[in-house]
Amino acid sequence: MKRRLCILGSTGSIGTQALDVIREHGDLFEAYVLTAGRNAELLIKQAREFVPAAVVIADEGAYEMVRDALADLPIQVYAGSEALCQVVTMGPVDMVLTALVGFSGLRPTIAAIKAGKAIALANKETLVVAGEIVTELCRVHGVPLLPVDSEHSAIFQCLTGEQDEIEKIILTASGGPFRNLSLEEMGHVTAKEALRHPNWEMGAKITIDSASMMNKGFEVIEAKWLFDVDADHIQVVVHPQSILHSAVQFADGAVKGQMGAPDMRVPIQLAMSFPRRLKSPFPRIDWWEMKDLTFERPDMERFPCLRLAYEAIRTGGNAPCVVNAANEVANLAFREGRCRFLQMAEVIGKTLSRVPFVKSPSLDDYMECDAEARRTAEEIIGR
Repeated sequence: MKRRLCILGSTGSIGTQALDVIREHGDLFEAYVLTAGRNAELLIKQAREFVPAAVVIADEGAYEMVRDALADLPIQVYAGSEALCQVVTMGPVDMVLTALVGFSGLRPTIAAIKAGKAIALANKETLVVAGEIVTELCRVHGVPLLPVDSEHSAIFQCLTGEQDEIEKIILTASGGPFRNLSLEEMGHVTAKEALRHPNWEMGAKITIDSASMMNKGFEVIEAKWLFDVDADHIQVVVHPQSILHSAVQFADGAVKGQMGAPDMRVPIQLAMSFPRRLKSPFPRIDWWEMKDLTFERPDMERFPCLRLAYEAIRTGGNAPCVVNAANEVANLAFREGRCRFLQMAEVIGKTLSRVPFVKSPSLDDYMECDAEARRTAEEIIGR
């Protein structure tokens, strides 16, 4: 029987690669629901190819365009952010792949968990913002939370079958396009330059986060909640070749790592098929071409966003939520030319110091905190 998937964010980088996996294994997987934010044209194209039971376009202004384009097919068409929270609960859906960008992924993911759907998590911000609430809901509802990020998938694979204590998680980072630039040089980089990631093809927001290493900071927070490990036992290691995707060090000092070519379709496929491993045509490591694997200590002075993420998780409460919201605002401002690259960290740090701390936030607190942090960050950028 096919596993029916609801793909939240089917037109983004993760979503389109998930559809590659479904094309390869059409006998095992079905795209039952597809959703998009604003890219109505690509959503229509995907829907005509896969003929899902339903599609959602979050941009309500594009509803008629999508509806009319799919009128000859038996596809239900919905619009708006509330529809995302509804389609994830559809009875036939077996798994929800959350590939939305940023804070927008939180509410649909929670709705899917409450409906008992397996979660393939590519939206790290869900755990960054509300990790304690989300992991507890998964426990209460008996829902598996399967990581899609290559690093967390690697850790997950290293831990499968292990029973003993984790001494340390080694979370690898490529270092991004500015790894070898001086602090002075980084003060003049452009968004166009930041969007040229050396190893991975990703969406614009996450590519900028990778360049600033905020993405790696968010992955530290995500790893804490996924694997129940204190942040002080998660070590970021810069590994420019992106061949070792991450590793785990155990109590006896042994280190177990997972390696592979830098291709996101492999961890996506594993999350979709777990506990099975399926054959794939995706790239393999060429051992004869792989001459060097190097490892470096991250520079917190040149990449202060990573330091801010560590500070936030150590502070706890709503601090990671504030950092995430401020980062989304600063990231967009940098892409729009309203903020310089190094100023993103300044905006995030100032926002964190100004938004009131909440030690044990509820979901409503997170919603209010996100909105306040965004307003504060915009004010700081405006000045």
